[in-house]
Amino acid sequence: MTTALLTDMYELTMLDAALADGTASRRAVFEAFARRLPPGRRFGMLGGIGRLLDALRDFRFDDADLAFLREASVVTERTAQHLADFRFTGTITALPEGEVYWPGTPVLQVEGTFGEAMILETLILSILNHDSAVASAAARMVIAAQGRPLIEMGSRRVHEDAAVSAARAAYVAGFGSTSNLEAGRRYGVPVAGTAAHASVLARPTEREAFAAQIALSGPRTTILVDTYDIAQGIRTAVEVAGPELFAIRLDSGDLLVEARKARDLLDSLGATGTKIATSSDLDEYLIEEAQGAPIDVYGVGTRVATGSGSPTAGMVYKLVAIEGADGSMRPVAKKSSSKQSTGGDKTLVRFPDGREAWTLDGSIPDGAAAVHETIVDHGEICALERSGTERARATAAAAIAALPARARRTARGEAYRTSEEWSA
Repeated sequence: MTTALLTDMYELTMLDAALADGTASRRAVFEAFARRLPPGRRFGMLGGIGRLLDALRDFRFDDADLAFLREASVVTERTAQHLADFRFTGTITALPEGEVYWPGTPVLQVEGTFGEAMILETLILSILNHDSAVASAAARMVIAAQGRPLIEMGSRRVHEDAAVSAARAAYVAGFGSTSNLEAGRRYGVPVAGTAAHASVLARPTEREAFAAQIALSGPRTTILVDTYDIAQGIRTAVEVAGPELFAIRLDSGDLLVEARKARDLLDSLGATGTKIATSSDLDEYLIEEAQGAPIDVYGVGTRVATGSGSPTAGMVYKLVAIEGADGSMRPVAKKSSSKQSTGGDKTLVRFPDGREAWTLDGSIPDGAAAVHETIVDHGEICALERSGTERARATAAAAIAALPARARRTARGEAYRTSEEWSA
């Protein structure tokens, strides 16, 4: 199946007009960036580059696509014939997936003809906005967890396809595993899961439910103990599995209070090595609040899969340079109130102390380093392992570790750094 129709109609109507007057063949530069971060956020994390490369590989207009465009009168016949042979031949550079960004940071840049670069807008934004929103929220939860494992469990709260990409984005940001099996198959994300309350409710007694789970998995499993009475559930779990039971899970009540009570009870039963996992509408704020409680593992569902209240990263895709009649490139920019953009073909750089800037002449200031890497070179997708999930995960871990203390706070605050033009 192609990805070419995962787009908005106006991309193709603009192409239709651009082919008619010759604008489509002019060289152009587009960039993706976020004007601002979600309220209170101090940084964003780029997600979705690996998925974008997969989607770009399939960005073709096949016979079925073209038949629909003709039947719906979306484009003229001339444009339909143009699309039949469409192949992106431009170059795309981007921040490495898993890297952090701030308002104004050009996270991705597309160079090519106006016609071919322009129609990628919706595909690029739909992937980057979703995955970056999840990765940004997940990164904050990773920071709040202070090294304790996190499991992504949001599949039942979002669209089935979004669930897969959300699981990948959370893993990139530092979650250890997911409950989503397709994410495990497609992206190699470690999978985890044992049983829900239905498993207990379906048996005559809680003991029989626990015994069935232990018979299948052995004591190295996690037993959900709060279907009825938590204290009795813990006692039954330890009686059935023995003190070597790997973990119990709490999914209701005041988790901080219940975790402390559970720890005391487990220790009194000799299950001193049994871990405590919690779930139930956790987010970065609750995880941070729970740091004083004896919780070993966090299962996060709705809040991570929906960006913890910010389901989009708010990125836009803007034309910043276009070829003029004389063959030279001229910068272009929006001037409308609250939606201004900065024109010009930018080179994004960062300094060792964390400062970020960009230049318009391609120069790199002394002591700085260019940040973008090429992911598509004149139409050729670069080696996919360079933007693979594990590489992105390593990039995210390094980026989080490099954040200063003020950027790592979950409390509401301002983005601590913004991009600006560099001048010597």
